[in-house]
Amino acid sequence: MCGIVGYIGEREAKEVVITGLKRLEYRGYDSSGICIVGNQAINIYKEKGKIKELENLIEGMEIEGTVGIGHTRWATHGVPNQTNAHPHQSYSGRFTLVHNGIIENYKELKETYVPNVERLSETDTEIVVHLVDHFSTQGLATEEAFRKVLTLLEGSYALALVDAEEPKKLYAAKNKSPLLAGIGEGENMVASDATAMIHVTNQFKELKDEEYVVFDRNELTIKNYAGEVLEREVYSVDWDVSSVETGQYEHFMLKEIDEQPSVIRNIISKYQDENGMLNIAEELQGLPVPSRIYIVAAGTSYHAGLVGKTILEKIAKIPTEVHIASEYMYSEPLIEKNSLFIFISQSGETADSRGVLKQIKELGLPTLTITNVQGSTLYREADYQLLTHAGPEIAVASTKAYTAQIAVLSLFSIHLAERNGIEGNIDMFHELKMISTAMESLKDMKEKAKQIVDSYLTGKDKCFFIGRLQDFAVCLEGALKLKEISYIQAEGYAGGELKHGPIALIEDGTPVFVLLTDEKVAKNTRSNAQEVVARGANTCVISTKGFEEEGDAWVLPKVHPLLTPLVSVIPTQLISYYAALQRGCDVDKPRNLAKSVTVE
Repeated sequence: MCGIVGYIGEREAKEVVITGLKRLEYRGYDSSGICIVGNQAINIYKEKGKIKELENLIEGMEIEGTVGIGHTRWATHGVPNQTNAHPHQSYSGRFTLVHNGIIENYKELKETYVPNVERLSETDTEIVVHLVDHFSTQGLATEEAFRKVLTLLEGSYALALVDAEEPKKLYAAKNKSPLLAGIGEGENMVASDATAMIHVTNQFKELKDEEYVVFDRNELTIKNYAGEVLEREVYSVDWDVSSVETGQYEHFMLKEIDEQPSVIRNIISKYQDENGMLNIAEELQGLPVPSRIYIVAAGTSYHAGLVGKTILEKIAKIPTEVHIASEYMYSEPLIEKNSLFIFISQSGETADSRGVLKQIKELGLPTLTITNVQGSTLYREADYQLLTHAGPEIAVASTKAYTAQIAVLSLFSIHLAERNGIEGNIDMFHELKMISTAMESLKDMKEKAKQIVDSYLTGKDKCFFIGRLQDFAVCLEGALKLKEISYIQAEGYAGGELKHGPIALIEDGTPVFVLLTDEKVAKNTRSNAQEVVARGANTCVISTKGFEEEGDAWVLPKVHPLLTPLVSVIPTQLISYYAALQRGCDVDKPRNLAKSVTVE
């Protein structure tokens, strides 16, 4: 939550920073601001609302300078307004700072070190920049003052600082919040995400917790809080600028829905060798075959885990549990000794999942992260890693990350089955190729999705998704997508659970989406659909070719039964998208949400 950018180089910092902030707006859009250093002046501009409001504020201004920091905010301390927007300045005006995260002990620090400094905002961030000023007045150089403050802070944070008396140098630090250094020729950067820097460089250095970086246009040095210089290898990201722009699409969400077939093909290319065999042994070298698997995740990744549980149990024959990270962190469950913990996260920065990861590592159990972001916190801290290779996902509502996670879990299940000596499994690469083809056909059915929205959701403020087995897992994800971006109250239920309570909410005209892709329970789900029809529901049946019936609204291509969620989820994504459009909602940036949840 919240995004920060810092730049020093030859380019106009305003353009570099604003472009970076636009690509971080998925992390927060309550307010935004920039600080540009030029002609020995510190110029700060900030505004409530989305970055477009900031652009309107500075439109026509000649803001020259090749050094700058910027911020897009998801409000925690203080309401979203211009005063609470970042950057914040110290009481003397010398230091300017942006911050992502939460400083848990800011009140105690203020009372101890700067009790007489008047706060101009309601933020915890303001106290941090005052502290740097305070220690600099005691004779400490800027780097020493910054490091002193870092040793005092408790909580999660990523910080970027500029000193008006040393304007050709920037300082940044992180603890529990994401921050990455970008390395260029005659220019260097820091940002919360590689997407914010890809227009400048694709070369990066990781920053780990309790590390800070000092950099100018030519040199970038990473240190720990003891001031010791740390060597860090440069790695590259194979994204291009077009991957973080909407191109011909009006919204990132629709672009990312349409990218799903190519994502599946990319996963195949990354994990299949020249002989057509699964090639993930190197990434998983030394991983013991577990007797039980625990999947820990949040939100959409949790739903992907529910699908993955069935795939793992059916293919690898290993009992698998799926847990919500924020609940598991405090539940202290009983754990089998020979267990593997899988952490699924699009960003690799999910704070709740990281909290569980730290607990499990203390127990000495093996951990595996499945994520889209190389170098992210969960990626670095787990024992083993599998990348989803989905490319940047910008829309807050996750789509391609979900299908990529399931695809990678399916390949991992084959790996475990082979390690267990289980023969006769499905040809997963063949089945995933069939999935990508089925996905391609669904891309061209946007008019059908629009018609369904018009027929079933116009003027409605609630709806239900029902299904059984894997379809139930997809129902949870479909309902989440719809409520996330259209604000329609949507709930997913197992079909057999209707009679145990939810059917009391069915009345004339209530929309009910029925997912029906598993032949074993098709008749049961049909019966559940009839139960709600008898009570006035307006049912929209999404079925699979081969056991569809007349009147079904959408018939999906037939694929392997274990992998149907990769296909059946796409209609729910498209329906959610067009429902949000119909209601005039901001599709890519729904209210109150941020994509990367880096605080508990």
